[in-house]
Amino acid sequence: MNRPSVARSQPFDAAQALRLALDTFDIEADAVRGLKARTGEGFGRAVQRMLDCAGRVVVMGMGKSGHIGRKVAATLASTGTPAIFVHPAEASHGDLGMITPDDLVLAISNSGESDELTAILPVLKRLGVPLVAITGGAASTLARHADVVLDSGVDKEACPLNLAPTASTTAQLALGDALAVALLDARGFRAEDFARSHPGGALGRKLLTQVADVMRSGDALPRVAPATGLSDVMREMSAKGLGASAVVDDAGQLLGIFTDGDLRRLIEKGRDLRALTAADVMHASPRTVRADALAVEAVDLMESHSITCVLVTDAAGVLTGAVHIGDLMRAKVI
Repeated sequence: MNRPSVARSQPFDAAQALRLALDTFDIEADAVRGLKARTGEGFGRAVQRMLDCAGRVVVMGMGKSGHIGRKVAATLASTGTPAIFVHPAEASHGDLGMITPDDLVLAISNSGESDELTAILPVLKRLGVPLVAITGGAASTLARHADVVLDSGVDKEACPLNLAPTASTTAQLALGDALAVALLDARGFRAEDFARSHPGGALGRKLLTQVADVMRSGDALPRVAPATGLSDVMREMSAKGLGASAVVDDAGQLLGIFTDGDLRRLIEKGRDLRALTAADVMHASPRTVRADALAVEAVDLMESHSITCVLVTDAAGVLTGAVHIGDLMRAKVI
């Protein structure tokens, strides 16, 4: 497949490329720093409007501002503020039906004069939808229609031609992130709340996975009676592959645990293994955890006591399961 090529009028200059990169960092950093002087009480009013919104924050923007808008909507949604992105051009062809009077529109436009966006502003007004604008055009059509204006203006773009949106989109993104951070703080949003909207991520697994989700139970759980001979205890351990066996009474009450480490120590001492029972070699009152505890609590227990297996009991001390460090690794809790 032939691809169109862009002719270069001069040889590539690596040093020039590096200079442009460093200039870009400076220009965009200056653009973000410049927001501090222009962001005042209007920011608090914008946050208050969003907190008061009974519906969703509907983010809109065209072109590069639209790409920024999609990211801002995603950040808001993942930090406790229900939000969606609606494309202004599609809004004029039916997608305005996605916006209700309970919603709030966050419109992003550097110039504030994007035709597709300004065309729907009167409709939003008739719906009574609050409008917060992020724009560099303080006197623009968007700014005039907005209830609250956040100034994202920049002195210049990082683009050497001062044409491609670069510094301006960085400023828009920074303002969007600032709104999300202020909102999550005002809502009392916690790490646990973040985990619920990120169940597939590492934080979600750590804060949402319970011991019950990863523990072994039923026939997979190694257990023996106190009078069981040590050879049968070892067979049970080998069959279940946990590296340990629980010792329980007839009612399932946990009495102790015997591990492969205990076995090695017995051998090193030269003990006559044939004469021993589970009751003779078990550790009484082993470390346990509840099934409804977070899996990370089992991890902490293992790390603090240098063990690789924790037994699970109910409130009455009856054995219900066991969790091994390998189970936690497979579940990506650690």
